Amino acid sequence: MVTDPIADFLTRIRNAQMAGHRVVDIPASNLKRRLTEILYNQGYILKYKFEDDNKQGVIKIALKYNTETKQPAIQSLERVSRPGLRQYAKPSDIKRVKNGLGIAIVSTSKGVMTDKDARSQNVGGEVLCYIY
Repeated sequence: MVTDPIADFLTRIRNAQMAGHRVVDIPASNLKRRLTEILYNQGYILKYKFEDDNKQGVIKIALKYNTETKQPAIQSLERVSRPGLRQYAKPSDIKRVKNGLGIAIVSTSKGVMTDKDARSQNVGGEVLCYIY
């Protein structure tokens, strides 16, 4: 049993990139589906597919690499808020990741969104992770 599904999600992607895999399978949940959609919309992954079996379901993520240098598009995945220490922030207190080159994913009352969307909608919430 996984006690921190978001950390498991990030670790599976990180490990697959370090091993040079093209596709990674992750057990599905609504939060992981939204995280995957954000990663796709921000250009960090090539594509994704939600497969529903009779149980939990699986998210298949095609990882993105630079064609010349073979470097992954995601340089760093950092978990911020943990089950033992939750990190909440007001819209004005959400840190910019790498001076705006990266993204922070925030769970707000209006759903899971990037830090830029949270600031524009003036909502704060739990800072889940930093990605750049």
